[in-house]
Amino acid sequence: MKKEERRQWQKRRSLLGFALFLRRKMTPTEAILWGQLRNRKLYNLKFRRQVPLHDYIVDFFCREKMLVIEIDGGIHQFLEEEDRARQQVLEEAGSHVLRFTNEEVQANMPAVLEEIAKQANINQK
Repeated sequence: MKKEERRQWQKRRSLLGFALFLRRKMTPTEAILWGQLRNRKLYNLKFRRQVPLHDYIVDFFCREKMLVIEIDGGIHQFLEEEDRARQQVLEEAGSHVLRFTNEEVQANMPAVLEEIAKQANINQK
């Protein structure tokens, strides 16, 4: 294995380990949304949580719709530039990124789920 290949493999392995850690340490807001997305509860869409994707770990990901959902807590007000760069990389790779604040998820779950369904091109009844 070449040096660069080994470095990439180690980085991926490290990212996977950190994703597993994050799955065990979900924020309360992530847990609330996960309760609505898990087990194909939302229009039979398969979501995964804390998914390594293009050198980042995204909160939720639906591969079928290439839809990334990010929950932004208070710390994100200091990370706007990093979040923009991350979103650009994910969108250039073909994903659509939806961002919600903690407050949106906690106060208005029906609107959050409606927006997710809309972005996934689901016709709601």
